[in-house]
Amino acid sequence: MTVISEQPGETRVDHPAHGTAGLRITPLGPSFGAEVHGVDLGHLGDEQVAAIRAALVAYKVLFLPGQDIDDHAQIDFGRRLGEVTAGHPVHDSGDVPDEVYALDSQDNGFADVWHTDVTFMRRPPAISVLRAVVLPPHGGDTSWADSQLAYESLSPGLRALIDPLTAVHDGSREFGYYLTRKREGRGNVWEGEVVTQLAPVEHPVVRVHPESGRKGLFVNPGFTSHIVGVSEHESRGILDILYAHLIKPEHTVRHRWQPGDVALWDNRGTSHYANRDYGDQHRVMHRITLRGDVPVGPGGR
Repeated sequence: MTVISEQPGETRVDHPAHGTAGLRITPLGPSFGAEVHGVDLGHLGDEQVAAIRAALVAYKVLFLPGQDIDDHAQIDFGRRLGEVTAGHPVHDSGDVPDEVYALDSQDNGFADVWHTDVTFMRRPPAISVLRAVVLPPHGGDTSWADSQLAYESLSPGLRALIDPLTAVHDGSREFGYYLTRKREGRGNVWEGEVVTQLAPVEHPVVRVHPESGRKGLFVNPGFTSHIVGVSEHESRGILDILYAHLIKPEHTVRHRWQPGDVALWDNRGTSHYANRDYGDQHRVMHRITLRGDVPVGPGGR
């Protein structure tokens, strides 16, 4: 990816392997978060898709305002970027396509804990695409944290401590009851198999991004239960330090949703949190995810 200065506060992104895409990007910080202007997700050229994909690796979370798309166009856009998964491993969102996970505040659809999507599966999704469907008059912002910047700003000694560690991720705390009671033990097809249980999985505490090669924290309060091979107190102490460091203001961006907004983020290098500050007002967001790879830690673990 080539980033060329265009005008103050804005850059143009070109992808040399695919020609000039001419994306107009407004960075939200030195290296994390950006707005993308002048594109219509329903009518994208191949070079624009390639440039968006490259910009996502660089900025980790992108916001695209003013989009007029429905579920099917959102899925089609996802298929241009990668392989679209089921909307969720176990959750059934009702009257939406199978690829869509509907987060409806009137159906307990909240995400008010810092998390990285679906890390409780062996192969978590690589990318998430979220579309605002119904917004409350006030509130409901979403924040993202840059897990790579957070890792890189740790002290050398702490990085050396956590590099070889492994953590357990457990989806049963959040979705086990739903799978057992609501779905009668039969979830959706994920990685070619029907999900019938949410067995805990192990992932490296530090993940190496498969495209950029950067290291990032790969633990989150939503799904990480503990660190392997240390005492419960040591595990909690290490995780608390990492969580507090991850969400320092200088590692985060916050988005105030407007009608027509679409956000996409690199699930391999971020965590996120949705504010639940809108009382009984209605909020509906539709999310799709793209197939990822098995997380790998330093040294290829």
